[in-house]
Amino acid sequence: MTEEIEMSKKYQPTEVEAGRYEKWLDQDLFKPSEDKRAEPYSIVIPPPNVTGKLHLGHAWDTTLQDIIIRQKRMQGYDALWLPGMDHAGIATQAKVEEKLSQEGISRYDLGREKFLEKVWDWKEEYAENIREQWAKVGISVDYSRERFTLDEGLNKAVNKVFVDLYNKGLIYRGEYIINWDPKAQTALSDIEVDHKDVNGAFYHMKYPLTDGSGALEIATTRPETMLGDTAVAVHPDDDRYKHLVGKTLTLPLVGRELPIIADDYVEMEFGTGVVKITPAHDPNDFEVGNRHDLERINVMNNDGSMNDLAGDYAGLDRFEARKRIISDLKEQGYLIKVEEMVHSVGHSERTGVVVEPRLSTQWFVKMEPLAEQAINNQKTENKVNFVPERFEKTFNNWMNNVHDWVISRQLWWGHRIPAWYNKQTGEVYVGEHEPEDIENWSQDEDVLDTWFSSALWPFSTMGWPDIEAEDFKRYFPTSTLVTGYDIIFFWVSRMIFQSLEFTNERPFKNVLIHGLIRDEQGRKMSKSLGNGIDPMEVIDQYGTDALRWFLSNGSAPGQDVRFSYEKMDAAWNFINKIWNASRYVIMNLDHFTTEDIDLNGKKSIADKWILARLNETITQVTELFEKFEFGEAGRVLYKFIWDDYCDWYIEMSKEILFNGSEDEKKSTRSILIYVLDQTLRLLHPIMPFVTEEIWENMPHVGESLVTAEYPTPESAFNDQEAIDNMNMLIDLIRSVRTIRAEVNRPLSKKIDILVKAKSEQEKEFLINNRSFIERFCNPENLTIDTEVIVPDEVKTSVITGAEIFLPLAGLVDFDEEIKRLEKELDKWTQEIKRVEGKLANQKFVQNAPEKVVEEERNKEQEYHQRYSSVSDQLNKLKMLKGE
Repeated sequence: MTEEIEMSKKYQPTEVEAGRYEKWLDQDLFKPSEDKRAEPYSIVIPPPNVTGKLHLGHAWDTTLQDIIIRQKRMQGYDALWLPGMDHAGIATQAKVEEKLSQEGISRYDLGREKFLEKVWDWKEEYAENIREQWAKVGISVDYSRERFTLDEGLNKAVNKVFVDLYNKGLIYRGEYIINWDPKAQTALSDIEVDHKDVNGAFYHMKYPLTDGSGALEIATTRPETMLGDTAVAVHPDDDRYKHLVGKTLTLPLVGRELPIIADDYVEMEFGTGVVKITPAHDPNDFEVGNRHDLERINVMNNDGSMNDLAGDYAGLDRFEARKRIISDLKEQGYLIKVEEMVHSVGHSERTGVVVEPRLSTQWFVKMEPLAEQAINNQKTENKVNFVPERFEKTFNNWMNNVHDWVISRQLWWGHRIPAWYNKQTGEVYVGEHEPEDIENWSQDEDVLDTWFSSALWPFSTMGWPDIEAEDFKRYFPTSTLVTGYDIIFFWVSRMIFQSLEFTNERPFKNVLIHGLIRDEQGRKMSKSLGNGIDPMEVIDQYGTDALRWFLSNGSAPGQDVRFSYEKMDAAWNFINKIWNASRYVIMNLDHFTTEDIDLNGKKSIADKWILARLNETITQVTELFEKFEFGEAGRVLYKFIWDDYCDWYIEMSKEILFNGSEDEKKSTRSILIYVLDQTLRLLHPIMPFVTEEIWENMPHVGESLVTAEYPTPESAFNDQEAIDNMNMLIDLIRSVRTIRAEVNRPLSKKIDILVKAKSEQEKEFLINNRSFIERFCNPENLTIDTEVIVPDEVKTSVITGAEIFLPLAGLVDFDEEIKRLEKELDKWTQEIKRVEGKLANQKFVQNAPEKVVEEERNKEQEYHQRYSSVSDQLNKLKMLKGE
């Protein structure tokens, strides 16, 4: 009956996956069908930074997208998944500069053009690494459409957006307090700053009144900035200081006179109610300075060292200057006290150094009108649907409180700002093309924030600003974006307002937000903790499909997931179960072909049940996929495959394949192969490699599961009666097995079984299917009736539709069971003696840790309970035996 097959006896992921991805690419299976009759479905990949390796978060993100696009492709959509990468301005330039520094070279030694050549070389090397990792994860992107945030088409889009916003007055150049990264020596936007709690201090000092009548107490966490103070402020309603407004103070260490001003910005209840004002080094002070026309004195260089305006402290690093200033203040009698504290300090997301708020001339996007447009759009039918919905509130809160976006970066790697300055007049020209008399102009040295180009990703990758581009007309707006909640501010919000501004469309219909992957203890994975997991190593150990199964089943949308190798073991075991079940089916086909499949023949209850359960599973999985509930869909699939198909239907099929008629065998084989085929199709979006391997080894029609038709329910297979009856049969078998386990009676030993059916209908069903009961319960005598004579001593179980009685006389070998229980009773007697002896030892009780003593007391209680239970069982058996 069995056939020779090429499938190995055990699931070997390395063998299964070898060459499969390359074959899919050779077959051009990942390109959209471009069938104009089909509904388009498009996804653009969140472009990973071209700086290095993909992490588990990337693997999760791309797996979820691949699940979506593979299912849509199978459902007949004209499905496009567009890949690409991000140039990652600060991070990439820092990597290349670090590499050059090891060779004793700086970017200035090379010059801008030569340096950029080096970065492009780096990009090509690492882009290929990312593609190799994508291939290993099995993502089905259309590589013929791959984009890069610095490619020519994207540059054209970026320049147009910049120029149009500038002409609308929504981009401007101005002097403002920005977040400055002294290591990368560039500006940062607010959301590129990570705030961390660090040890610091409040430094209290006195500023003497110039007229010698006293002094005011000032407190600051950044005493090095006092060198740039140009005023001291109090609240206009503060009676303590009203009489001092208009007077001046002398700035310690510097000698500069500072006016005392009144401003509502000051909080009377905070500290002494007196605030130093440093307009060039604090955003709030900058605003106060504008209201009072104060001088702006920047006392720092780009690298965070003190400049010439810092006087005696010029050339010192900012933190070294802080130490010197505190020492000098103390020596000269100005330092009152140092109050140590833990406070939140901004750090550069890219380089990790402490960010310095400082005055700088930068380019900004005026956010208020763009944010208002995005907020209002969420009140329309054209809104972006956030999954889960709660993240829409996160989006709206950020948009309601957004500041103007600083978009210029002091880098060479990136989209150079399309602004030129006339060498003679200083006139500013902003345009998509350079001035005709270029010799009279010099271009702005800065580049744009990486997120500026990323914000255009959904439509610029489709050919915009050419609104007649085929992809733009066909696939934009895109259908779904998948991303983590940590970049709603960085990216999602910016894509939404830029898309609305330039296309009058939302960039995507849905945005599926997932969480972060954490370690087993729930900690965020990081280099400092050393708890990062390389997905490529996980794949090498368990296979891609096991990783994808774990990632898709990890959690609900928006929730974090904890990685564990125990979960990976479970994922591998599940796939191995599928593999072995498939081998059994294929080996028992007896030269069966697709032409032999006949689902209209006579069906057993198991046949009807598995087809009805398949229908339910298809319906549930499809509905859950539509709601992006991949974890729930996975649980439905797991139950159907492991419990229904493998543990019950395949086992029941053996009764037919070994003892049934030829017609019954043909029907069972047809259903075995049909259900397996449909199940593999359901699983394929999650486990593409192993499902394709199995599918190729069984009778099938078509080139690949990648483009095979996705299952839909067959109304002819709906059969609630079969489901109810089969559930009764399964419950009966389980009940008998449970009782066997309770009395230690293995399946190999026969027993008497009495089944009292609720009605003639249940009686008839059970009698018609007694072969299954006999196979799975191994009865000596099986009685099925609506009335049965029940012995006095029986084990009983009640199920829907019947009662089950197992006479103890045939169920238990009294002598053997009494001997076993006496041995167990002796065991618990010894354990009780041991633990009581330990607890009677006062030296142990007094000296052992409280936790250890408590554990021993718990053991004592547990051992007494077990002794009592075994003793009761022993006494009952002895009574039944007549002792």
